[in-house]
Amino acid sequence: MRRIDVIGIGIGIFVAGGLLYWVFQLSGFDSSKAGIWSQAILVGGLVLWLLTYLWRAVTQTMTYNQQIKDYEEAVIEKRIAEMTPEQLQQLQAEVDQEKQQKPVHRESGSVDEQSKS
Repeated sequence: MRRIDVIGIGIGIFVAGGLLYWVFQLSGFDSSKAGIWSQAILVGGLVLWLLTYLWRAVTQTMTYNQQIKDYEEAVIEKRIAEMTPEQLQQLQAEVDQEKQQKPVHRESGSVDEQSKS
């Protein structure tokens, strides 16, 4: 986000607060009540935005994380596309071998847990 975008958003929020205050005054609120309610709505909006930001940070769905994930996938796809059929077969054999070497987990627990009992 550019600096001018941040300035524009800040001015927009400032104007929105003034418009809310004006709407509340036109609705019959006195100036102190109109100010309290317009501030309450602006703070509520800020808290909701903060919660969405925290949610995206915790679930790692922020723009930066998504760009890294997309880049890694594109690099892997490019490398696979550049491989010869022999290299692809060798890679597939290595993957199959690794799958066979992993310990088998059963529904009642892992192999290690069953051997202890």
